Amino acid sequence: MVHLQPVHKAETRSLWLQEALALEPNAEQTEPLVGSHKTDICIVGGGYTGLWTALRIKELDPSVDVMILEADICGGGASGRNGGLVLGWWYKLKNLIGVCGEEEGVRLARAATAAVDEIGTFCRANNINAYFRKAGWLHTATTPLHDGSWDEMVCATESRGIDAYERLTPEQVAARTGSPVHLSGVFEKDAATVQPALLVRGLRRVAIERGVKIYEGTPVTQLDPGNPPVVRTPKAAVVASKVVLATNAWTAGLQELRRAIIVLSSDMVATAPIPDRLQAIGWTGGECITDSRLMVHYYQTTHDGRIAIGRGSGALAYLGRVTPAFNDSATRAAVVARGFRRLYPSLTDVEITHRWAGAVDRSRTNTLVFGHLSDSPSVLYGVGYSGTGVAPSVIGGRILASSALDRADEWSTCRLNTGPKILYPPEPARFFGGLFVREAVRRKEEGEEAGDSPNALVSAVASLAEARVLGKGSPG
Repeated sequence: MVHLQPVHKAETRSLWLQEALALEPNAEQTEPLVGSHKTDICIVGGGYTGLWTALRIKELDPSVDVMILEADICGGGASGRNGGLVLGWWYKLKNLIGVCGEEEGVRLARAATAAVDEIGTFCRANNINAYFRKAGWLHTATTPLHDGSWDEMVCATESRGIDAYERLTPEQVAARTGSPVHLSGVFEKDAATVQPALLVRGLRRVAIERGVKIYEGTPVTQLDPGNPPVVRTPKAAVVASKVVLATNAWTAGLQELRRAIIVLSSDMVATAPIPDRLQAIGWTGGECITDSRLMVHYYQTTHDGRIAIGRGSGALAYLGRVTPAFNDSATRAAVVARGFRRLYPSLTDVEITHRWAGAVDRSRTNTLVFGHLSDSPSVLYGVGYSGTGVAPSVIGGRILASSALDRADEWSTCRLNTGPKILYPPEPARFFGGLFVREAVRRKEEGEEAGDSPNALVSAVASLAEARVLGKGSPG
C-alpha cells in the first residue's frame, strides 16, 4: 500500500483564483466521492496535467471512462496560482538534447512552442476567456554581472538554424520593460501570458462537457498498486485499469520519486490596478518578463492593469513533504515585494494588494520526469515541470494519455517517459546541503544587484545550484 501525503489547502486563494471563483459562486461547495466505483482510468489531481490528460484520452477514444479525483478544487494547486507565463522549451533545448538526444530534443522543443498557440486556440474554440495574450517573453539582465547570461540558450538555437530569439539593444529593453533597471536582454516571440486560474477552470468545464467525471474535495490517501490498482479516499474506493498520478510537487511524498524531484516554494504578490502608470512608464506591449537570477523574478501585467510578480526557490521541503508553510509567508512575500520595488523604482508608492504562495517541483535535469511505478506498470506519473508548466502540461497530457491507453506513439515512447535520469542526493544531505547552497545563492545575487562581485567561496558554493543541486530557477 502506498500512502499519499495530505494536501493542505491555502487559507488565502491566489488573486487569479479569487477572480475565477467570483464567476462561479458555488465552486467550492463540493461533494466528495462516496462508495465503491470502477473506471477505466483514474487520474489523481485536477490541475493542468490531469485535465489535459483527460481531454486527450477523450480525444483519442471517447468511449474510455475517465475519472478525476482532486483533493481541493481544480485550480487549488499550482495550476491556479502560477505566474501565468506560457513558455515553450527553447530555453531548455540543451537540457532536452542531453536527456533525449538531438533529434527528439529539438522535436520536443518545437512541440512545446506549438503548445503555446494550442492553448490560445483551445481557449477561443471553447469560449474560455482566460486573457490569453501572445506578446512574447523578455529575458533580461538587471545587473551588469548578468549581461549575456542567455548566450548559451541563444547559441543553442542559432547554431541549429532556429530563429527563436531576438537580441535587443539596452534602449529597447528599458523601453519595453518600462524600467531602466533592465539593462539588456533577448526577446522570444513565441510566448504568451494567461490568467492561469481561468484557464484551469475552463479546462475543467470542457472536460465535464466531454464526459470526464470530476470529483473535487476528494483527497486520495492510499493507493494499492496491484493488478488492477485501487485508489482510496476517506469515503470511497476506486478500482481502475490505469491510475495517473498528476499531483505535481505532492508526488515527492512517494519514496520511489523522492530523489527525482525537489520541492520548493514559489511566492507571488500583485499590485493594485495601475493602468495609467503602466502607460506612463511604457510597459504596454503585454510581454512577460524574467530577470537572470537563479532565484528568478517573473512578472506580467494583468488584464486590469496590475503587475503580478513572483520569485522562485523560497522554501525547501524535507523528505518531499509539502507543509502548510509553503502556502503563505509574510517574510517571503516581503522579499518579493522588495524585488518588485527594485525593478520598478518609479512605482515604489504603488500598493501591494495580494500575496500568495505554494509548492513547485524541480527535476535534476530541468526536464519532465514521466513514467510508471517500478512495481506497477498500471500506475503512471508525471512530474518535473521545474517552474514552467503551463504550456508543457499539454505535452505532459499527451504522454500520459498515450501511456494510459497503451498506445505506442511518439509520446509514450519519448525518452522523457522513462523515469528519472539523474537523482538528487538522499536526505538529510539534500535538504541541509540545499539550504547551504540556497543561502550562498541569496548572498551572491543580492551582492550582484548591489554591484558587488561575490567572493570566491560564495561563488563556488552558489555554482552548485547551476549543477542543479537546487535546480536553476525558472519562471512560474
